[in-house]
Amino acid sequence: MTPTLLRTAAELHARPRSGRRAVVMTMGALHEGHATLIRTARDLAGPDGEVVVTVFVNPLQFGRGEDLDRYPRTLDADLKIAEEAGADAVFAPAVDEVYPGGEPQVRVSAGPMGERLEGASRPGHFDGVLTVVAKLLHLTRPDVALYGQKDAQQLALIRRMVRDLNFGIEIVGVPTVREDDGLALSSRNRYLSAKERRTALALSAALFAGRDRHAAQEALRARAREVPATHARAEALSALGESRAAADAHAVAQAVPGAAAAVREAARLVLDDAARLDPPLELDYLALVDPSDFTEIGDRGDDFTGEAVLAVAARVGTTRLIDNLPLTFGTLGAAL
Repeated sequence: MTPTLLRTAAELHARPRSGRRAVVMTMGALHEGHATLIRTARDLAGPDGEVVVTVFVNPLQFGRGEDLDRYPRTLDADLKIAEEAGADAVFAPAVDEVYPGGEPQVRVSAGPMGERLEGASRPGHFDGVLTVVAKLLHLTRPDVALYGQKDAQQLALIRRMVRDLNFGIEIVGVPTVREDDGLALSSRNRYLSAKERRTALALSAALFAGRDRHAAQEALRARAREVPATHARAEALSALGESRAAADAHAVAQAVPGAAAAVREAARLVLDDAARLDPPLELDYLALVDPSDFTEIGDRGDDFTGEAVLAVAARVGTTRLIDNLPLTFGTLGAAL
């Protein structure tokens, strides 16, 4: 059934509610990544609940010289995708509906986390994001709201805002959806020419290289822990032909740089190669960060354990793209 198109908060609030309301916030130009969010929302809301998709291009989060005016507006196509994915309603308000008095004088501050990585590259961006997210959460009044992990820093900040300001709403992150060639789905991908797209593949390739290096190091360290601790164990393992392999693994594990440095270096090599392509990739940042506050994980060697996010941002032609992968240090293998 075609989702109901709502233009005002009054229309949205007049809708009868039963069960859970799940909200997916978008700026339109929907693609398979958004459809995955909507399908996940449908599952969480259940047959008796409701899925509301918001479509709003938020001017507060665009800086000077960014692509607000040319950002794609494709509402008819968006409605079709929302319908196929299982949405019940699409809330597509005008700017003066969300900001009836013009740009708000009171805004949500993203704090120190909002000044790192994306925030450093785009000053004020996350203040604009959190302000509109807060307003849309109040307007849509959901039980649960879903956001993509491709915008990992945004997701972390929304979780922090909801927790710090006691919104009482469940926030769910949904894994990044990729095209067959590995490129993370984004509304901005449509700006890329064929040659630019080939260069843009370096973002995901760099992340995969970092992930593979991480997995190899985790395996080496796990093997190194099996190095015999006593002469008796060494003789026993030697009889099984394993001591040489264990010693080799230990030597390699000790020879490689710190875990964080090795992961970043593997990713950077790919990005350095892409900087020499035609057209070149212009790197903004490559970082391995703590997902709780997006501070950089230092070169802590073999003793670092815990969750991390390997994040990258770069420009190809006039298009700026971001991507990331979650990693787990201290356990065998990487989080995919």
